[in-house]
Amino acid sequence: MIIGTAGHIDHGKTTLVRALTGVDTDRLKEEKARGISIELGYAYTPLPNGDVLGFIDVPGHEKLVHTMAAGASGIDFGLLVVAADDGVMPQTREHLAILALLGVERGAVALTKTDRADAARLLAVRTEIAELSAGTFLQNAPLYAVCAAQADDPGVAQLKAYLHAEAQALRQRDSAGLFRLAVDRVFTLAGHGTVVTGTAHAGLARADDDAADLRLMPAGTRVRVRSIHAQNQASETGAAGQRCALNLAGMDKNAIARGDWIADARCFLPSRHVDVALTLLASADAPVRAWAPLHVHIGAARHVAHVVPLSAESLAPGQSGWVQLVFDDPVCVMPGDRYIVRNAQATRTVGGGRVLDPNAPDRKRRSAARMQWLQALAAMLDGAGLHPVVEHAALGLDEDALQRLTGKPVSEIPAPPAAVWLEARTPQAPRTLILAAHWDALRARVEQALAAFHQGAPDEPGPDGPRLRRMAMPAGPDALWQAALDDLQRDGRIVRNGPWLHLPGHSATLAPEESALAARVLLLLAAGAFDPPWVRDLARTLGEPEDRMRQLLRKLLRRGEVAQVVKDLFYHRDQVAALAALAQGLAAQPEGLNAASFRDATGLGRKRAIQILEFFDRVGYTRRLRDAHVLRQESAYGSPRQAQ
Repeated sequence: MIIGTAGHIDHGKTTLVRALTGVDTDRLKEEKARGISIELGYAYTPLPNGDVLGFIDVPGHEKLVHTMAAGASGIDFGLLVVAADDGVMPQTREHLAILALLGVERGAVALTKTDRADAARLLAVRTEIAELSAGTFLQNAPLYAVCAAQADDPGVAQLKAYLHAEAQALRQRDSAGLFRLAVDRVFTLAGHGTVVTGTAHAGLARADDDAADLRLMPAGTRVRVRSIHAQNQASETGAAGQRCALNLAGMDKNAIARGDWIADARCFLPSRHVDVALTLLASADAPVRAWAPLHVHIGAARHVAHVVPLSAESLAPGQSGWVQLVFDDPVCVMPGDRYIVRNAQATRTVGGGRVLDPNAPDRKRRSAARMQWLQALAAMLDGAGLHPVVEHAALGLDEDALQRLTGKPVSEIPAPPAAVWLEARTPQAPRTLILAAHWDALRARVEQALAAFHQGAPDEPGPDGPRLRRMAMPAGPDALWQAALDDLQRDGRIVRNGPWLHLPGHSATLAPEESALAARVLLLLAAGAFDPPWVRDLARTLGEPEDRMRQLLRKLLRRGEVAQVVKDLFYHRDQVAALAALAQGLAAQPEGLNAASFRDATGLGRKRAIQILEFFDRVGYTRRLRDAHVLRQESAYGSPRQAQ
């Protein structure tokens, strides 16, 4: 168990920790000279059952609340310290509010310096503490009157016995999940190198584990843990709920700062936009309105963020709601992480809450779909499991996203009922978890988009993969699109003809006499290169009626053997591919792809060059951008491989 002290400056927190553990947590020269704590202090004491009880002693000065918040993150037990002579003071109130906002649920109160107060004063301070604790996790917590400066003080002995009993009764925190440790101190140790300390929020790390992929976040630098001290003892492992010191191999101390994380690579995707549940304290000095700046303390880090209210236009003191925090730089958080916020001047704690979506969008953030998504995340955090989240993920969730949302490796994430795993094409790509109903709807949407395309362009062979994707699933991830396409083709619900996709009934067959004529037509179109004959010219050359020639060319078009640039002008598919390659080369030039450059490269007239470029826009190979034409990322014309 880790105990965090809390309370106003000079109320005897450090003296009490020394009386309980024998350890003086003020290690800095300045702290000893001034008689106050400036930095976080750490102390450990063995328990009868062999465990180790850890203490984090925090500074009480109002200007050091940010340090206190860094130390309080991840503690199991809050020990509120109130001096009998001063009674409840401003930082007493603020520290208690911080512990409550950070989700601390267990604690006790130490009434210190009892030798400086008479019985009436002690009774008055007890009353103050009871009023302060009402409605908080300390409402029914025991209070111990102590004089920590005196040897063998009975109050200290009683408090120590209680803390030891609580620590031994506390169920060990589950070490399953992805490891992450919030760094609150970094230093170098002679003969060892760089050491970071912090509280492990989840998971388990092993020393010299070459298979582990641990990262310094948000930098993303890979790290290797050479050795571990857990709860001040050398250990092969460091686990959730323990104070850990990690000796990092080959890391520069200056590359790490308080607030960084040592975490499994699967934990975080750094983001500037984080959706959270926020509760403003009744004592907050002002409402929170759009773009209000706040100081955000999360993990061991402190950031500045601007607030975008989501569930209401503003939040008044005492109210709760959803907001988006927009940070200046990317931050690393996970759903359920607790945080506190202080006002713009960083002089007062005004609220706090928990993270909902660590990778929120910066657009359409107040849409109905987003509100439903946040409600689903809140339900998941409240114990409803993954079903609400998967239910509101119409495009499913890939393994990477699931691991970031749950903090668990995918092997420990059971699929909810009525959900299916979609396998990726390659072992390296993540699988996708999606409700079966959503999966059926997505595949039906692809078929509907294809049917609409055929209705609008009955003579076309069908769209290529990228064009169909833009029609049916523009926001879908690659893995989901490929899975849908593969599944539909495997079931015979769509058919591929070279790069083109079509419904099974959308096909053209040639009679024997048409096949012979088609061969002659294709030869003439190929020979025409970039300036093929028109329909009337083909009909005259081959001695066929124009209507029959048009009918044949429409069949060849549907088969994907020709392309119609404008009415009655068809190009052989090989010539279209050659024109596409020319366009691709011009697009890579500084002047880009435009009518003039394409005209010069092809030797065609300006009108024909424009017609071909407009054809490329129409079929999705390019898109018009002012006077230029810009290549799309993928198209059947853009690569010798079949576009997917």
